[in-house]
Amino acid sequence: MNANHEAWFKTFRERAKGLGRHIVLPEGVDDRTLIAADQVLKDATCRLTILGNPEKMQARAKELGLSLEGATLRDPETDPDGPVLANAFFEARKHKGMTEEKAASTLKSPLYFGGMMVKLGQADGFVAGALNTTGETVRACLLTIGVAKGIKTVSSAFILIHPDQKFGEKGVMLMGDCAVNPDPNPEQLADIAIASAGSAKALLGIEPKVAMLSFSTAGSAEHAMVDKVKDALKIVRERCPELQVDGEIQFDAAMIPEVGQKKFPGSKVAGHANVLVFPDLNAGNIGYKIAERFGGCSACGPVLQGLAKPGNDLSRGCSADDVVNTIVLTILQTAL
Repeated sequence: MNANHEAWFKTFRERAKGLGRHIVLPEGVDDRTLIAADQVLKDATCRLTILGNPEKMQARAKELGLSLEGATLRDPETDPDGPVLANAFFEARKHKGMTEEKAASTLKSPLYFGGMMVKLGQADGFVAGALNTTGETVRACLLTIGVAKGIKTVSSAFILIHPDQKFGEKGVMLMGDCAVNPDPNPEQLADIAIASAGSAKALLGIEPKVAMLSFSTAGSAEHAMVDKVKDALKIVRERCPELQVDGEIQFDAAMIPEVGQKKFPGSKVAGHANVLVFPDLNAGNIGYKIAERFGGCSACGPVLQGLAKPGNDLSRGCSADDVVNTIVLTILQTAL
């Protein structure tokens, strides 16, 4: 963890604390969730609801030397509000063949119970995935929270923090999509770019400068893959004419001012990008890992973007610190 990472996350935590939000944690049976909850509650970062059997969670917290004082503990199996959440889920999904019986059964799952809490405004955001797969967690978010107005594509972003502050915005940048969409078409790529710009504003507190990445810069190469990026750029500009966005552009031209000036003269983004949009998941996933492993960056994420309200997925290999950091980022997403 580099010093610049610590400085940025100190800022993130301070901003999150000031928002007074309420986050639901569906995986109260997991020790990492309980350890993270203890830290969040001690720091007064936000209000928490933890899902699971209250007696078992309290007993396990005591064994671990933790305190859950101040948290609301709810059991989806027995919660008196369960029928209300189940009925709302049924009403939202009945056009897809959902039955009242299936809705009631589904809402016994902490993932779906937590998602409906967010949907109905009982919580501001949702963090899970320490025990559940990405597919299970994302599906629960999609079926409960749903997608944001005007967005058809749920995607992901990573925050990359470089020790050298000359890159991005004082060393921080946002990369998308690195975890969800394998081969987005132009419309989906435009959604990813717009959502990533919004995430940069909400999470990082910066004015986004979006680079639509390619192996070509400003027409230096001709290929169907280049055309896809050009088409996506056109859609972004039509939908968000005020957004600083440019492409197609190579990574070096996007990040290094002298290269950007040479390869893409006149571009306000070239050499100054702080949001990097990859053309597909191969490039995005490989790219952020190279930055992390070889480039000295710390990588935080993925955070999901494009949902109507914040919901985020953890890695099943996450640490308690990762859970805390994801809670902080989820809180910041509520500012969108």
